[in-house]
Amino acid sequence: MQVWPGHAYPLGATYDGAGTNFAVFSEAAHRIELCLLHDDGSETAVELRESDAFVRHAYLPGIMPGQRYGFRVHGPYEPQNGTRCNSAKLLLDPYARAIAGKIEWGEAVYGYPFGKPDARNDLDSAPHTMSSVVVNPYFDWGDDRLPRTDYHRTVIYEAHVKGLTMLHPALPPELRGTYAGLAHPEVIAHLTELGVTAIELMPVHQFVQDHRLADMGLANYWGYNTIGFFAPHNTYASWGDRGEQVLEFKQAVKALHQAGIEVILDVVYNHTAEGNHLGPTLSFRGLDNASYYRLTDDQRYYMDTTGTGNSLLMRSPHVLQMIMDSLRYWVTEMHVDGFRFDLAATLARQFHEVDRLSSFFDLVQQDPVVSQVKLIAEPWDVGEGGYQVGNFPPLWTEWNGKYRDTVRDLWRGEPRTLAEFAGRLTGSSDLYQDDGRRPLASINFTTCHDGFTLHDMVAYNEKRNDANGEDNRDGESHNRSWNCGAEGETDDPEILELRARQMRNFIATLMLSQGVPMLSHGDEFARTQKGNNNAYCQDN
Repeated sequence: MQVWPGHAYPLGATYDGAGTNFAVFSEAAHRIELCLLHDDGSETAVELRESDAFVRHAYLPGIMPGQRYGFRVHGPYEPQNGTRCNSAKLLLDPYARAIAGKIEWGEAVYGYPFGKPDARNDLDSAPHTMSSVVVNPYFDWGDDRLPRTDYHRTVIYEAHVKGLTMLHPALPPELRGTYAGLAHPEVIAHLTELGVTAIELMPVHQFVQDHRLADMGLANYWGYNTIGFFAPHNTYASWGDRGEQVLEFKQAVKALHQAGIEVILDVVYNHTAEGNHLGPTLSFRGLDNASYYRLTDDQRYYMDTTGTGNSLLMRSPHVLQMIMDSLRYWVTEMHVDGFRFDLAATLARQFHEVDRLSSFFDLVQQDPVVSQVKLIAEPWDVGEGGYQVGNFPPLWTEWNGKYRDTVRDLWRGEPRTLAEFAGRLTGSSDLYQDDGRRPLASINFTTCHDGFTLHDMVAYNEKRNDANGEDNRDGESHNRSWNCGAEGETDDPEILELRARQMRNFIATLMLSQGVPMLSHGDEFARTQKGNNNAYCQDN
């Protein structure tokens, strides 16, 4: 096999029509092998001998789209010093444009033997983990262009690729739950009839099914568990995972744009699917643990302001580069129209406290591509001082959690809420005016994926999360909901009439408020989760 020096940029696997350039960053590695994976289970290892600024690289002529690959990193395994290199673990490319397969959970995908977290585990993970895929970047976009709908004309519809399409009676069964289903004329007609101008998709970055949930017979339905920031999630493709998911996603975006509908992605750049010090070694941890993650003073452990076990190191130039490269990729190559940033307060934590002047916001502000699309913050995380509604920079809009709480309180009859409701109805000037922002900085919503649906908000006083396997302890307990006189399902016509009126009250308030309205998918026809207000693991 011919191996040429190649280039250190761009990172990832870049196909040029004749071969593929591979480039990967690791400051911790002593040696990195590129492993080309074959369908018979064998692999061909190619050492990446060239190195520029800790980026190892090579160009392989004749390596074509569809080729599966991974990396093996030789270097120190010293958890007490923050390094977790282990050449027995086949690692995903952080810049992989597509990812194939799924994880078979077991000890082999962990860097340590079960029960001995500081020891090294030399079981080969390759037969049990996912692989990166070389993709063909070429696609006929035709005359596609971003709709660039002004905020004052925007109506956002938060949806889940699978949840929106899986039970749609007009869709062919093979298209349900897929990107192709999202682009089906029946789905687009429904969105158009509603007056939707932007669909905000829950995570479509490649994510991982949690080991714990798999053992419980559940699944990570929501997808806030990213492992590939450049790769569309492979199980949402109607055919194939060797790059077909990229083509199908692009086709969906093109179809939505033709209908004048923008595509906004819910993105999770605050943590990865590798979890805490007891999590699996899938990619970042094995490449360069200390460069990608915020570690504590005892470097065996991870800082966690996300509630997921880890947080990305937002003062690392390599993390910041990866996030910005990912954002630009989704705009320039995938033609998306904006982003909603999950737990965005974590992105502002360069050190400990939330800092609105952090490097991440500086980079976004000056970036000629990313600064021109819709940027929406979920302005909180679970760390100290994490609730930051109203505190994001002027370029940004925010999910307005105070709007949600106030509108819910008003319509359930809480006393002394009318004055604050007036402020929320007219654009929340207390949050945005002092930053020079207008009411359009407020993304108004009364329901979203996280919490009760609109139907359940007027049908339940208490959550019903037993199906999640945590004895109903998970999920928000203070929902500001009112069951209208009966808990759960009822056939009392007066209560049903009141509930229907209350749902109309909420939607009318949302549409008449100053700011940008966001409707949660299915609320327009009273979708129910039967009282479950934390359906993250309910893929059913």
